[in-house]
Amino acid sequence: MSSKYPLQWDLEVIYPGGSSSEAFGEELAGMESNIQSLNELMKEKEGLLSDRIGAMTEIAQSILLALRQSESFVGCLIAQNVRDHAAIGLDDRVKTIAAKYLSAMTRYDNELREIDDSTWDELMKDDYLSEIAFNLEERRNLAKLKMAPELEALVGDLAVDGYHGWGNNYDVIVSRAEFHVEEQNGEKKVLSAGQMSNRLSDGDRSIRQPAFAEWEREWSALADLSAETLNRIAGFRLKLYGNRGWSSVLQEPLQINRMTEATLNAMWGAIEEGKNALIPYLERKAQLLGVEKLDWHDIEAPIGSATRTVPFDEAADFIVEQFRAFDPALAEFSEMAFRDGWVEAEDRSGKRPGGFCTSFPKSEQTRIFMTFSGTASNISTLAHELGHAYHQHVMNDLSAMSQEYAMNVAETASTFAEIIVSDRAMKAATDEDEKLGLLEDKIQRSVAFFMNIHARFLFETRFYERRSAGLVTVAELNELMESAQREAYRNMIGEAHPHFWASKLHFYLTDVPFYNFPYTFGYLFSAGLYARAIKKGEGFADKYVALLRDTGRLTVEELASKHLGVNLEEQNFWRDAVSLTEEDVQLFLEMTEKK
Repeated sequence: MSSKYPLQWDLEVIYPGGSSSEAFGEELAGMESNIQSLNELMKEKEGLLSDRIGAMTEIAQSILLALRQSESFVGCLIAQNVRDHAAIGLDDRVKTIAAKYLSAMTRYDNELREIDDSTWDELMKDDYLSEIAFNLEERRNLAKLKMAPELEALVGDLAVDGYHGWGNNYDVIVSRAEFHVEEQNGEKKVLSAGQMSNRLSDGDRSIRQPAFAEWEREWSALADLSAETLNRIAGFRLKLYGNRGWSSVLQEPLQINRMTEATLNAMWGAIEEGKNALIPYLERKAQLLGVEKLDWHDIEAPIGSATRTVPFDEAADFIVEQFRAFDPALAEFSEMAFRDGWVEAEDRSGKRPGGFCTSFPKSEQTRIFMTFSGTASNISTLAHELGHAYHQHVMNDLSAMSQEYAMNVAETASTFAEIIVSDRAMKAATDEDEKLGLLEDKIQRSVAFFMNIHARFLFETRFYERRSAGLVTVAELNELMESAQREAYRNMIGEAHPHFWASKLHFYLTDVPFYNFPYTFGYLFSAGLYARAIKKGEGFADKYVALLRDTGRLTVEELASKHLGVNLEEQNFWRDAVSLTEEDVQLFLEMTEKK
């Protein structure tokens, strides 16, 4: 229970009335009107080019802010109640508007593409346009790699009921999922996916083992629907890439994340080397749990006092306290978010599983979603999502296009917040069992980013290879998933999770393909940042905010060079970040020697 901070978020201050909000209806109508105005403006060819492009860009950016806000609102409505059919209807309307905006922006991008280089250089000297020169240049160059604008616009229109429609089907599948459990007192319950997922990392093996079996059973029952959905999403992408002349499925995710393939390869190469340090940890953990090898549900199971259930208020105050030692501004922001109902944490049925942070840029607010049950993992998730929220907070005064930072650097801010909390809490711990629990929780994140995320990347890469030859069956998907898990974990797991592909939302997101490697990038990039924060001490917080503010207007390679003086396409930076885990593992081995 919570008495100090609300457990439910407040969406009424954004648009009162929930899925029947009149104010939200007006927002949607306003976007539709502005898109029409943008299209009409693009038909005009008179007047100064700088004035014309400036007027088009101003409308485009105002629509972008409203669209991001609208997508967040309907996303929150559905996440808090996956059976809110009115919200699902609104989501369809927002996606239709988004498709119209995408269509208009395709023509807008083509306008930029048709400007000759010398005229373009002069245009970028305009006071208004120069502020978003990076973003405009990015759009112009990408337009050169796509199909004709009318074809790209058609793709956007057809994607609403096709591509994005299949993505929405995941919500329908999750809403049908029912997990049956029997409590120790004999009481039988039916849990939602969000509630059940918390049991998979319970400290009691007698709870999580049957919970995992039930999790696999239900997702196996839903696997045919999930496979059909996943196949159609991938098929759409492959056909679109082929028509654009793109040969690699990584071209789009790399472009979205503003990073090169050389950087991606350097990161994975350093991780492959660094995985050796985690093997003794996995072996020791199996020994402590009394098993030969860790089953999938054992990997994230807590050890030591991390099994203690922490009330939400206590967790919130704990996070704020740790943030304050790094940066008072971050602490004050987080306290405000808790106090003003920016966090949806209540453990109740009907919620979507997982956690996220989403932005309402017009209102200059964010919202955090999770199902809080008091575990150490929940506290880490809460700190993680607050990192996302703070990232948006420090960018609120920038132009809309300059706020569009990529997922990999978004994960930098969130993971940095996690590290602040875990590192300071571990150093402050005086009880040996508490310190061990915190240390183990910290190492678990390295396991997740080096191994779990790598398994997802391997699975998705191989799935696309298989999908290019035709539909992939449930049996094949299970085999691909289990094979990727065993490879990524260096064959250190016992029972794998073959239906992970069916249960994980990230594989079904149509806005961002390969929703995996950016997490690992963010984790290692933030580890490197934190190491520098420790060395710099006081004053680093300002440098950190300066870096965050640049995340929407530089490539990651430029960002690292400007703010850290490092080359991300070489393995040295990544090796240094990966090696930080070795110290944690060594301490863990020492602390558990006699256990």
